[in-house]
Amino acid sequence: MSPDSERVANFIRETAEADIMPRFRSLAAHEVIEKNPGDLVTVADQDAEERLTRMLRGLTPGALVVGEEAAHAAPNLLDQLDEEQGPLWIIDPVDGTANFAASRPVFAVMVAYVEAGETRMGWIYDPVEKVMTSAELGSGARRDGKPLRIDGQPSRLTGRVNFGLIERDARPSVRQRLEESFNLEKSMSCAGQEFISMARGNAQFRLYNRLWAWDHAPGVLVVREAGCHADRQDENPYRPTERTRGLLCASDIDSWHRINDIVRPD
Repeated sequence: MSPDSERVANFIRETAEADIMPRFRSLAAHEVIEKNPGDLVTVADQDAEERLTRMLRGLTPGALVVGEEAAHAAPNLLDQLDEEQGPLWIIDPVDGTANFAASRPVFAVMVAYVEAGETRMGWIYDPVEKVMTSAELGSGARRDGKPLRIDGQPSRLTGRVNFGLIERDARPSVRQRLEESFNLEKSMSCAGQEFISMARGNAQFRLYNRLWAWDHAPGVLVVREAGCHADRQDENPYRPTERTRGLLCASDIDSWHRINDIVRPD
């Protein structure tokens, strides 16, 4: 039996109110830590993940809960993702930590509920705007309870490509071909906000390089349920627990193939 979506949404809102927003634009220097070069974590990430982990375990006793910060501290948790077939929660407590630490209001809380290797439910919360975007497999996407569905698209599509996925020597020619047909925009440095932008029809494609469950599992479900096409660049189905490279999301399957014909390796 799937968990109650609104109850999970309330857990997320409560966590943002208690652990995230009081620290926004108020972090002390010692409250920002560099896990790896360029990869930050703050006390807000840590406290929010601890709170959400406790709440979600209470909601579904026996379920595995994997958060970004827990996986960094205990990398063996990632191996459990590959093996877990029962209920699984995936948490990104502050997606867009670099923005959050720099006082930029572009971050999100992301949660996914997975069963048998498939994302069943997903939530992306914007704590600044206090807006919840959610989806349930087969039941559509919603934005603060209202149905969210892409209705048409512009003649010239706009999106972002992570060129780190493309061989260095091929990048200039790939960029040129893309710019001939599409508008390219910069990264928002927050996958959650990028997925929201796609689900609302403000952007029409995204190509991600390295895949992490907490960055992509909720968002892939949201954009799919809003009417987009999202799969691995090699045309294999996306699975939330995989650690691979190359996730392409586009507003429809025809656009997906148009873009992939340009960016995929020869």
